[in-house]
Amino acid sequence: MKEILSGLRHEYNIDLVVGNGENAAGGIGLTPGTAEELFDSGIDVITTGNHIWAQKEIIPYLESEPAILRPLNYPPANPGRGYLLKKKTLIVNLLGRVFIGNFDCPFRAMDQLLAEFEHKSIPIIVDFHAEATSEKVAMGKYLDGRVSAVLGTHTHVGTIDAHILPGGTAYVTDIGMVGPIDSVIGDDPNSVIERFLTQMPSRLSVGKGNVSFDAILVEVDKNTGKAVDIKRIQKITD
Repeated sequence: MKEILSGLRHEYNIDLVVGNGENAAGGIGLTPGTAEELFDSGIDVITTGNHIWAQKEIIPYLESEPAILRPLNYPPANPGRGYLLKKKTLIVNLLGRVFIGNFDCPFRAMDQLLAEFEHKSIPIIVDFHAEATSEKVAMGKYLDGRVSAVLGTHTHVGTIDAHILPGGTAYVTDIGMVGPIDSVIGDDPNSVIERFLTQMPSRLSVGKGNVSFDAILVEVDKNTGKAVDIKRIQKITD
């Protein structure tokens, strides 16, 4: 992030950078220290997902640092917040339910939130952290014309379906990851294969070697909140 992001911001004249940081702390969760590193690298808002509670020291930090989001559809009594208005843009973090767990409905959570902003023509960016492609595609179609972008995260494998939906919402099933290429979705291949062969639980280590920087660039008309363009960015670094 430190090597690449500043150059991209200058090259594309980027106003706002949102990064999903839920695997930043050694492959799982987020800590205050890793969050600060991401902010220092140029990220404006950090979104997360189902691993947000993995590192316990982040929990009190969620209340003091407004630029870190946990999924909106966790029960409302949980620490932190699921959306943030930053640089005149609404950023929302949602968590899918298929193959992940039992949470509040992300579709209804978005309906409730959008009702609060229905009279404001502002860009709205949604990070939908979900496992199932069907759930992500359904969310894109459900929010088409109501938000500027629905960007999928969680599977770590970038998809080739970046496009603008008929209502003006930019969509991609999965952005991909910033992580080692010689890996199994970021983890050391030998450790993962051993787990599949033995079915024994074990802590997985982060893979080594060249890193792929995967990102999605969305251009939004600030007057209408509609997406104008969406493109994939991929950089390879040592």
